[in-house]
Amino acid sequence: MFVRCAARSLTSPARLFSTSAARHTKVAVLGAGGGIGQPLSLLLKTDPLVSSLSLYDIRGAPGVAADVSHVDTPSEVRGYPADKLDDALDGVEVVVIPAGVPRKPGMTRDDLFNTNASIVRDLATSIGRVSPKAHILAISNPVNSTVPIVASTLAKAGVYDPKRVFGVTTLDVVRAARFTASITGVHPDATPITVVGGHSGATIVPLLSQSTHGKNIKGEVHEKLVHRIQFGGDEVVKAKDGAGSATLSMAYAGAKFANALLRALNGEKGVITPTFVESPLFKDKGIDFFSSKVELGANGVERIFPLGEVSAEEEKLLEACFPELKKNIEKGRAFVDNA
Repeated sequence: MFVRCAARSLTSPARLFSTSAARHTKVAVLGAGGGIGQPLSLLLKTDPLVSSLSLYDIRGAPGVAADVSHVDTPSEVRGYPADKLDDALDGVEVVVIPAGVPRKPGMTRDDLFNTNASIVRDLATSIGRVSPKAHILAISNPVNSTVPIVASTLAKAGVYDPKRVFGVTTLDVVRAARFTASITGVHPDATPITVVGGHSGATIVPLLSQSTHGKNIKGEVHEKLVHRIQFGGDEVVKAKDGAGSATLSMAYAGAKFANALLRALNGEKGVITPTFVESPLFKDKGIDFFSSKVELGANGVERIFPLGEVSAEEEKLLEACFPELKKNIEKGRAFVDNA
């Protein structure tokens, strides 16, 4: 049985992703030579909705492209060196940005700001000039700040469309499902958890009370589960002992969100997933960006859902989230506005 299953998997890489139609899309990965970018590029090569893959980085992208291009799926792959960013962006419909430095032991996502903010701003500037209608998926941390940086940079260029800029918070959703499943003894597919707020520490708010299995987790077990979802990245950084951060799981999550968007662009209806976007939900609190359930469509963001009913514990988590998230967003915007 294992051999037959393995054979089916090897002959059908498209089954890694959901697809329902034949429209194909040109996708660019900016930062393709890094710890997230390489496995992300490999996963996107296996996505049947990707027809062309442009891989860019300041070093190593042509080599990654040569390697990935040998995978037996139909999509074409090209790699671009540091001075060919505009070429890499030409004609792309979706741009995924994992570029930047990774976290190391003792670092918070905020510690990454000074380096990654400049990288993301410069990439966004090029996207706005070359492919202003592209959908942009920001993975580079701190996402709570880099998404506002992308938005403000595009706004300065007069090409910002809030429906087309996304912060990829899917890793929080993936972790929540996996960790909840391990506690409840069910398959992760049976434990989808909506995770809202932002994408770092206390700004990550898993709504376990809205899950059939998650709502039954109480007391200390609940507290530890929430903490693990919020700080799962620290667990990986520590385990890798200075050799990296959550690169493989982030690549998986990035490819998963990219596939959701590609399916929606392809015309599939009812594609709903949490993502960090410009949102009206808490603008009255001065929070212009927020992750919640979003329906994706042909133009990007189709509908932003309210949070729904939350528990008393989740209310407290949200109250802790708001001031930190607001500060992160303001820091990103100020970086562009004061430049």
